[in-house]
Amino acid sequence: MIKLVTIIGARPQIIKAAALSRAIQQHYNDSIREVIVHTGQHYDENMSQVFFDELGIPAPDYNLNTGSGSHGKQTASMISGIEEILLTEKPNGIVLYGDTNSTLAGAIAASKIHVPIVHIEAGLRSFNKAMPEEINRIMCDHASTLLFSPTKTGFVNLQNEGFKLNNEAPYTADNPKIYHSGDVMYDNSLYFSDVAEKKTNILQELQLVSGDFVLATIHRNNNTDEPARLNALFSALQRISEEKQTTVVLPLHPRTAKLLQHNLNPELYKRVSENKRMKLIEPVSFLEMIALEKNCSIVMTDSGGVQKEAFYFKKPCVILRPETEWVELVICGSAIIADADEARILDAYNNLISNKNLEYPPFYGNGNAAGFICSEMLAHLS
Repeated sequence: MIKLVTIIGARPQIIKAAALSRAIQQHYNDSIREVIVHTGQHYDENMSQVFFDELGIPAPDYNLNTGSGSHGKQTASMISGIEEILLTEKPNGIVLYGDTNSTLAGAIAASKIHVPIVHIEAGLRSFNKAMPEEINRIMCDHASTLLFSPTKTGFVNLQNEGFKLNNEAPYTADNPKIYHSGDVMYDNSLYFSDVAEKKTNILQELQLVSGDFVLATIHRNNNTDEPARLNALFSALQRISEEKQTTVVLPLHPRTAKLLQHNLNPELYKRVSENKRMKLIEPVSFLEMIALEKNCSIVMTDSGGVQKEAFYFKKPCVILRPETEWVELVICGSAIIADADEARILDAYNNLISNKNLEYPPFYGNGNAAGFICSEMLAHLS
């Protein structure tokens, strides 16, 4: 029996953890014990607790209740709390997801006291170190013992940074093992796809017609906190809604909702607010998001996770960032990077919505990434 401490804090991590927890419960219950730590990085109930309830994730064994704050203050608080838990639990390894401050805090806390780090979503790179997430993911990778990349691109990135293919066990932070494992989010999307259709009625609630609405999400701080960028994004969405006579559904992240009126031009804010085709709604649950993704005509987002989910459900995607770590989506043509540039966003929308020959190759594995990761952890952390 091995013991793992799993660190989660933000919405995407909670969802990713569902795949691993499900694999442990179904196939490794007698050989892997999971201790779940919620850092409290997302403290809004709609952004956190609902996902535990909906996805069947075990209740956290610990909650650090970190809440919001500056990067330094938030990360420091999490490092202290995670270190204390690791010293108490004495696990065989710590499981970290993605690229948030919770990821960085877990990596720093574990590496200092020599707890092996398992990084799920290793190797992803935007090659833009102005993004806090880029720093977080690089630092976590280079302190990890087992690194599971969801894509071939990420796997190659790790090799380019000096990770070796031929390291032999036992594996350590100085002798790490890298894998092209497939994506746990693909596991989840397959598993919950049918469940979403049965357990949510969000299409009816919003009076949406399947295949006839745009799904948009905006949450990154460089988009929400910079008025020029936020105005460009909402002006583009408003124009698409008006000129194409189509509904735009935008679940509002708490950060976006807080800054919308303050950072939008008053005239634009008024037009957006009065536009009945612009449905600015509360954050949605994971199952509701899947239902929206499956039934929309196109996705427009600055979220890395939503970019992939769009791909899983064969939906074109306009990326509202200057770069993406999921470069294979752009290479295959199903997604276009438009940044916060109104003209580029409109062009990307028009190009994608009119292209009936988009392809969606099987980049993200066979839907059993979590099971593979569990078997490798069991083999190399005991």
